[in-house]
Amino acid sequence: MLALSRKVNESIILGNDIEITILEIKGDQVKVGVNAPKAIPIYRKELYLQIQQSNKEAAGEDVSVEALNRLI
Repeated sequence: MLALSRKVNESIILGNDIEITILEIKGDQVKVGVNAPKAIPIYRKELYLQIQQSNKEAAGEDVSVEALNRLI
């Protein structure tokens, strides 16, 4: 992991088209702004992990051949 120090209004550039800017520091919270192309999804980590878990659960469900034939 790369750890960088930034002050308010300072940025980090990822690749050619993603910019992360420190907007505000208040106590133990940091407000971060992300400027990226609309095609790049951006999630908070806890939400991303929930989505992954839901996808795994959905993919793990057994589907019978009869159920597939009824869909067709």
